[in-house]
Amino acid sequence: MSTGSPFERAYGYSRAVREGGLVFVSGTTGYDYATMVMPDDAGEQARNALATIAAALSEAGSHLSRICRVQYFVSDRAFCEPVLAVAGEVLGEVRPAMSIYVVTGFLPPEMKVETEITAAL
Repeated sequence: MSTGSPFERAYGYSRAVREGGLVFVSGTTGYDYATMVMPDDAGEQARNALATIAAALSEAGSHLSRICRVQYFVSDRAFCEPVLAVAGEVLGEVRPAMSIYVVTGFLPPEMKVETEITAAL
């Protein structure tokens, strides 16, 4: 599956791959791919990433409610709380297995969060 990100073709990956009864969604950042704009706020970046993930899941025949594993990567400890607050809003009823990691940084420095998920069909 593709969400139209120019990075998918340029860097040789798919936004999501459906295999067996699962959907694997690549690490997704906060870009709004229609405008190629990324908000400055880490929580809003997480919200955009989850919207992109929702679109990829829909194309694959799944839904946010079918997420069974989510991993968040943030570039600063201060971003954990805003990202997790958005996660609670969006996935609070789903309650997937979850991890959050603080990493050194991302390729473009404006990226503050990246989200990777696995969902059932």
